Amino acid sequence: MTSKRAATPHWFVRGDLDGFFGLALDNLVQLLVIDALCRFVLGFDAALIYGRVLPAAAVSILAGNLFYSWQAMQLARSEGRDDVCALPYGINTPSVFAYVFLVMLPVKIVTGDPHKAWQAGLVACLGSGLIEIAGALVADKLRTRVPRAALLSTLAGIALGFISLGFFFRTFAAPVVGLGTLAVVSMTYFGRFRFHLGVPGGLVAVVLGTALAWLTGLAPGAEPGTPGLYLPVPVVGDLLEAVTSGYGLTYLSVILPMGLFNVLGSLQNLDSAEAAGDRYRTAPSLAANGVGTMIAALFGSCFPTTIYIGHPGWKGLGARIGYSWLDGLFMAAMCLTGTMGLLAWIVPIEAGMAIVLWIGIVIAAQAFTASPREHAPAVVVGLLPGIAAWGALMVKAGVRAGGGSFGPELGAALDAMDVFHRGLWGLEQGFLFTAMILSAATVAIIEGHFRKAGAWMATGAVLSWCGLMHAWAWGPGDTVLVLGAGVGLDYALGYAVAAAVLFAAPLLGQRVDGAGH
Repeated sequence: MTSKRAATPHWFVRGDLDGFFGLALDNLVQLLVIDALCRFVLGFDAALIYGRVLPAAAVSILAGNLFYSWQAMQLARSEGRDDVCALPYGINTPSVFAYVFLVMLPVKIVTGDPHKAWQAGLVACLGSGLIEIAGALVADKLRTRVPRAALLSTLAGIALGFISLGFFFRTFAAPVVGLGTLAVVSMTYFGRFRFHLGVPGGLVAVVLGTALAWLTGLAPGAEPGTPGLYLPVPVVGDLLEAVTSGYGLTYLSVILPMGLFNVLGSLQNLDSAEAAGDRYRTAPSLAANGVGTMIAALFGSCFPTTIYIGHPGWKGLGARIGYSWLDGLFMAAMCLTGTMGLLAWIVPIEAGMAIVLWIGIVIAAQAFTASPREHAPAVVVGLLPGIAAWGALMVKAGVRAGGGSFGPELGAALDAMDVFHRGLWGLEQGFLFTAMILSAATVAIIEGHFRKAGAWMATGAVLSWCGLMHAWAWGPGDTVLVLGAGVGLDYALGYAVAAAVLFAAPLLGQRVDGAGH
C-alpha cells in the first residue's frame, strides 16, 4: 500500500505575480485616496502625511501581510498542500471614509487645527484595533446575534453617502476623466471583461485616467512630495495626548460600530476562504488584524487594516503565498521612500475615483444581495440614517460656504424651508447605531419576532438616553454630540414607546401569514 506524497508549498509561484498586481493596485488606490482626503479635506501638511501617516500605514500593511503569509505557509505545510492562498489584507475602505468625515473632519472644523484632527483619528484607529482584538474572542456569538441586513445596510449607508455620492459628484465635475474611467471599471468588474495579455482593468482605468487628467489640465495638482527616507517613528506622546483629550468617548458612537463591522466583516471573509478550501483559525486571524490596526495608530496612521473580501478570486488567479508578502514589501517601499508623494502628484485622485466609486456601489449592492430577499425593507431602513448623515454634512458645507453661522437662527431658517433641523442633526449623531438598531428591529418584525424587535428598540432608548445616539447641541462652527445622563430624553422616550408597543404585540393581535394590504 502506497501513501500519497505531500505537496511542497513555495513562498512564491508564478500565479503570485498576477495576485500581487491586483492587490498592490487596490492598496495603491487606497493610499492615493488617503493622500487626497488628508490634503484637501483635512488640511494635513506634507510632513504629516509623508512623514507620519503613510509610513505608519506601510508598517501596518507590511506587518499584516508578513503574518498572513507565514500563516498560509504553516497551513500548507501542516496539510501537505501547495494550493493554499494567503488571506488578502490591507487598509479598510469604509473606515477611511468614516474616520475622515465622522471623526477627523468635525474636529478640524471645530478647532481649526489639522493636528488635533489627526490626533482624534489616532484614537479612533487605536479603539478599532482594541475592539478587533477583543472581538476575536466573541466574533462567532456576535455574528449570530446581529442580523446580516443590519450590519451590511449600515455600511451601505456610508458607502452610498460618503463614498459613492461624493465621488459621483467628482465624476460629473470632471466628466471626460470620470466617465471614461467609469466605463473601463464597469466593463471590468461588472461586465467581466478581460483585456488582452491579462492586463488588469483597474490598471487600465488608472493609466487612462492619468493621461486624460494631464490632457485636460486636472493634473498636476498639489506640489509633489519629496523623495527620501521616511522611517516610521512611534507617536506615543500624541496618542496619549489624544486619549486624555476625550476623543475616544466623544466619538465612541463611530468607533464602536466600525470596530464591530471590521470584526464581523473579517469573520465573513474567513468563511469565504474556508469555502475556497483554506480553513484558517478564527482567533489568531482576527487578532492579527487588530494588532495591525494598533500598529498603525502607534506609528501615526488613522486608518484601520482588515482582511479583504475576495480570497477565492485571488486563489482563482493562481495566487498562493508570495503575492501577500510581496505586496507588503512593495507598499513599504512606496511609503518609506516618499515615492507615494510623487505618485500622488502624477496620478490625481480623479484618475482612480472610478475604482472608489465602484467600491461604494459594491458595498451598497451587497447589502441587498447578501441578505435574505425578504429582509430588503430592513436594508432600506438601514440605509436611511447614513444618507441623512451625509445630507447633514452637505447642508453644513453649504452654510459654511455661504458664510453662515450655526445657532438657533439657522435652525429656524431651515425649518422655514421645510428642513426639520432637529431631525436632521439628531439623525446625524450616532447614525451608525441608529441604522443598526432600526434595521435589526425591522428584520425581527418581518420575521414576526416582535419582542426581539422590542429589545432592539429598548437598546435604542438606552443609547439615546446617555447621548450615544441623537443628542446634539449647537457648537461654535458645527453641531456637536452631547453625552450624559438624560441628554437624549425625548428620543429615549420615543424608542421606549416603540419598544412597549412591540412587547405588547402578542396581547394586541396575532401575525397573519400570506400577503395582505
